[in-house]
Amino acid sequence: MPSKPRDGNSLTMSATATAQRVFNFSAGPAAMPLSVLQQLQEEMLCLPGAGCSLMEMSHRDQAFVDILHDAENSIRSLLNISDDYAVLFLQGGATLQFSMIPANLIRGTEKTAQYLVTGSWGKKAIGEAKKEGNAEVIYDAKESNYNHVPAADDFQVRDDAGYLYYCSNETIQGVQFQSEPECPAGVPLVCDASSDFLSRPLDVNKYGVLYACAQKNAGPAGVTVVIIRRDLVDSAKTELPGYLNYKNHAEADSEWNTPPTFAIYALGKVARWLSNDIGGLDAMAKLNEQKSQLLYDVIDSHNEFYQGHAVDCCRSKMNVTFNLPSDELLKKFVSEAKTHDLANLKGHRSVGGIRASVYNAMPIEGAETLAKFMIDFAKKNG
Repeated sequence: MPSKPRDGNSLTMSATATAQRVFNFSAGPAAMPLSVLQQLQEEMLCLPGAGCSLMEMSHRDQAFVDILHDAENSIRSLLNISDDYAVLFLQGGATLQFSMIPANLIRGTEKTAQYLVTGSWGKKAIGEAKKEGNAEVIYDAKESNYNHVPAADDFQVRDDAGYLYYCSNETIQGVQFQSEPECPAGVPLVCDASSDFLSRPLDVNKYGVLYACAQKNAGPAGVTVVIIRRDLVDSAKTELPGYLNYKNHAEADSEWNTPPTFAIYALGKVARWLSNDIGGLDAMAKLNEQKSQLLYDVIDSHNEFYQGHAVDCCRSKMNVTFNLPSDELLKKFVSEAKTHDLANLKGHRSVGGIRASVYNAMPIEGAETLAKFMIDFAKKNG
């Protein structure tokens, strides 16, 4: 059943809504590609050929099963994921993964999981891991208020560790690992990639588990992608509560319970946008580098006015964090930025200042507009 063309009023409403959109620097849920939003809008009322909206469709319907497999295949293609890994679509966000990972990998064993804590999310993760088994911090950047990630010689991983855990990009502090931490052979590397997933290429074969919430770079809130080596899936404990067992989800093709159907649908469209419109993850990484560098260049050239939070070598390409000389100027910056259609720039309360999230869907024009505003604001108020 072909979708019917929209009438003139619908086209006018769509154009009006598009014109009202601002440059959204939210840390998450974050901006999505406009073309993807337009596709979702067009297909919201009735999925072509289905006779109903996707949100009204059974997750057992073959049309949705095809959508799920398409999303999985698109992610596999972008990251070159082999059949040695399962790709799961779960719920509960990173918060649930903080518990699921140790529950599946170390619960009931004598092994100790080791954690690199470089920000707020790593700190929360280790707190949950200790409830499931032996877990310890082998590096913690808290004394510097989490403004950097460790160098290779700053920590030592046990050869018999249950796994090594790190967060590749800390959204709150704006620090990012530029490459994977070294991990002994035989020790699974586990990564919370929630805020830089699909923003750059990476070698999945280095990981035991890599997971990410979609709402930063890959889609709307509601779905978490878990990429897990199949031997780790098979080692899960049968006494785990059903939802916590990765094996249940892998064997049920991510349909052990009703999955977040619409979020998976949107994620698949974002993955196709990355492939077809952007040209893959290498191209996306270059765009993200350009966007973040525009802002860091302003910070560096006006360093008596703007104080960047992260150490230069550890700066995030996703979340640019900086402060201003006073709280008064900070409030003025946020207020005046809104008049230039620059929204959601206030930093997290634990760090303060400004946080400009320039995830995949932020257009280069948004970063350019913010950079120009920052220069003008410093000249007028410095």
